[in-house]
Amino acid sequence: MIDRTGLILEIFGERAATAEGRLQVELAHLDYQAGRLVRSWTHLERQRGGFGFLGGPGETQIEADRRMIRDRMARLRRELEQVRRTRGLHRSRREKAPWPVIALVGYTNAGKSTLFNRLTGAGVMAEDLLFATLDPTMRRIRLPGVDKAILSDTVGFISDLPTQLVAAFRATLEEVTAADVIVHVRDIANPDTAAQKAEVLDILSDLGLLDDEAETPRIPMVEAWNKWDLLDAERAIELTDQIAAHPDEVIVPLSALTGVGTDALLEAVSRLLTQGARLHTFVLPASDGQRLAWLHAHGEVLADDEAGEDERGPLRRLSVRLEPRELGRFTRL
Repeated sequence: MIDRTGLILEIFGERAATAEGRLQVELAHLDYQAGRLVRSWTHLERQRGGFGFLGGPGETQIEADRRMIRDRMARLRRELEQVRRTRGLHRSRREKAPWPVIALVGYTNAGKSTLFNRLTGAGVMAEDLLFATLDPTMRRIRLPGVDKAILSDTVGFISDLPTQLVAAFRATLEEVTAADVIVHVRDIANPDTAAQKAEVLDILSDLGLLDDEAETPRIPMVEAWNKWDLLDAERAIELTDQIAAHPDEVIVPLSALTGVGTDALLEAVSRLLTQGARLHTFVLPASDGQRLAWLHAHGEVLADDEAGEDERGPLRRLSVRLEPRELGRFTRL
């Protein structure tokens, strides 16, 4: 007999594509096995006890098995910690780059990987399967008014995730905590879409990404109502009315499969990334190619004109719309 946790672990084992994913699956599996050892060996303890201070054969074997599992789990945790440190270094480099990060999250099988492929042209596994993606996958994309951004695809969420998996797979969600915008992809054609949304928000809350009192995200969030093409006309009208009734929320109906609505999603994400931007004027030497190129790459340059000369040579005057974060990074150049 295989229980729900065992079944999820088997699926996870088949889907893990990277070294980190396989380490996490094995760690979760060992944790799961450790909890089952007592039940699997109690029949030996009942059959025959030990003499005096000696334990029975069942007790001896279970301790040996537990020791092997503990040793292997300790080794896996050390390897995973190294993986986390490496990814932390990569994240630090990206922050210095600096490109905004957009994280796709959602219930398993909501269509995140299909949307990721649609937006990036990547070949990430995207099938009608539970947990088709276990490892965070990142690609560079362009947005309106944003020259470069990083799109991150994450593991699908699930209700009542087994305790072993919550701990073992937390690292795959670290990219979400570093995101500038979260895109919550929902399978809007699923009858349980509201319950699935609640599960996703619960996990985001556990990650500290939700203001529990106000129940609002600490990171700007877009809801991508995916699989709109599967709705009948009556349901589509009903949901359109729901969107109109919540003007304070950013909701974009789309179909990742056909591409309808994806341009509107990119525009919505771009607005969130640049909503704090202000207009700034800079006068720089025409020879300062590094900073001139940076402004063109990371801001919205509205004007770039000649501004006379000084002891450094010809000057350029640029009017650039920059977010506060980008302005801070520019001043550190």
